[in-house]
Amino acid sequence: MSYPTRLELTCVCCPMGCSLLVEKTSDAEATYLSGAGCARGKKYGVREAIRPERVVTTTVFVAGVAEPLSVRTSAPVPRELMGQVVAAAKRAAEACALPVRTGDVVVRNVCGTGADVIATKDVEA
Repeated sequence: MSYPTRLELTCVCCPMGCSLLVEKTSDAEATYLSGAGCARGKKYGVREAIRPERVVTTTVFVAGVAEPLSVRTSAPVPRELMGQVVAAAKRAAEACALPVRTGDVVVRNVCGTGADVIATKDVEA
């Protein structure tokens, strides 16, 4: 990628969906140019240009339970690790002790991200 590069992004900090314009000046630097309706949007645009992150949500199966368990990360994780996070959640869920309650940690510090994978519903045998 040659720099500087202008990126058009849609802010996801709130339901407004502002159209942001950000200029990426290197792999590690970006500058907000325009479009944000608030300070959170300005920060989001710069972070998104440099290192995109996402909250991961998925369903996993717990041994002995027919219905899937819904889980999510407790914080955004780097986008490039999303597949690894899902795989780690699926492996860990197979060994979960029942019952699992909403808010229980399924995986601590998933893939070294600092985020936990937590249950978002109850499941019992």
